[in-house]
Amino acid sequence: MSNSLNICVLPGDGIGGEVMAVATNVLEAVGKRIDRQFKFGAHRAGAQHYLDTGVALPEDVLRACEKSDAILFGAMGLPHVRGADGTEIIPQLDLRFHFDLYAGVRPIRTIRGLPTPLAHPEAQNIDMVLVRESTEGLFYSRGRGTIVDDAEAFDNMKISRVGTERVCRFAFEIAKQRQSRLSRPGRVTNIDKANVFASMAFFRKIFEETATQYPTVAADSAYVDAMALNLVLKPWRYDVMVTENMFGDILSDLIAALVGGMGVAPSADIGDKYALFQPAHGTAPDIAGQGKANPTAMVLSAAMMLDWLSTKLGDSSLADGARAIEAAVENTFTSGRLRPVEFGGTSGTTEIGRQFVENVASAK
Repeated sequence: MSNSLNICVLPGDGIGGEVMAVATNVLEAVGKRIDRQFKFGAHRAGAQHYLDTGVALPEDVLRACEKSDAILFGAMGLPHVRGADGTEIIPQLDLRFHFDLYAGVRPIRTIRGLPTPLAHPEAQNIDMVLVRESTEGLFYSRGRGTIVDDAEAFDNMKISRVGTERVCRFAFEIAKQRQSRLSRPGRVTNIDKANVFASMAFFRKIFEETATQYPTVAADSAYVDAMALNLVLKPWRYDVMVTENMFGDILSDLIAALVGGMGVAPSADIGDKYALFQPAHGTAPDIAGQGKANPTAMVLSAAMMLDWLSTKLGDSSLADGARAIEAAVENTFTSGRLRPVEFGGTSGTTEIGRQFVENVASAK
């Protein structure tokens, strides 16, 4: 087993580079704790690179990603940078399709010491995972949509048996892991619109078939509109959720808001061979360069990367590193001394990042 890991780093646009710098500093501190070395290879890609060169995701960057142990991604895209069809330049979607990263994993958990928008006391116990199918659904139509005579526009949704089975299995496996770790029954909730669309009824059918293979995990389904309501009224009741691409895109933002916003929402896009880890937030060009960006989501995404690598490589020390990062984040905010700007505080990127590193280094 090698003590050295090659991480392909794509800082991207806007605040991507700012939060990425914190994440790599934290990983270096973790590496010293667990006797592992992270070799970071940084590459340019994204909307600004597209403006500068005409290419958003160069071939040599794709090759570097292919050769790496994992991909650590900041944020890409700028609202004013668009292609000929009017859509934004967003290479993260190209990466998902190129590497077949079919499971978009969005864990959401209350962080002690930070205020939550919900007044209910149970809001302190929010701990859920949304698994989003990331290669099909309505997003499949990206680049394939048609406009007829400047009068009608059409985008098609794709739901396949193979795609749905594998993402549902992924969700049930996460529920089994959480069931063991949290010592409580696991549950997977399918979110669809099966009362209207044949494609969604097909998704539900496959979900229910998959559920029979996991008798120790409870399974149920809900329509997406009702789920949007329930996720605000009683989010603490949910464990793991699985859904189509577009529904997942929308609901992942909603559940991030329940614990304070995108600045504390990590994510991963995982396939059978490759995986990419990034904060759920965007490039936030309105605050880029001001030192206000909250690096928490980026750092927690790095912890998710270590967990994935631990499983992939059979290296439990990497999982220990992930726990050290999570504890460092929790300890940083539990004291009440630091509070990110979007939570009404004045703590900036550098100050929060420095405290993360100190807490990783000093943790018992």
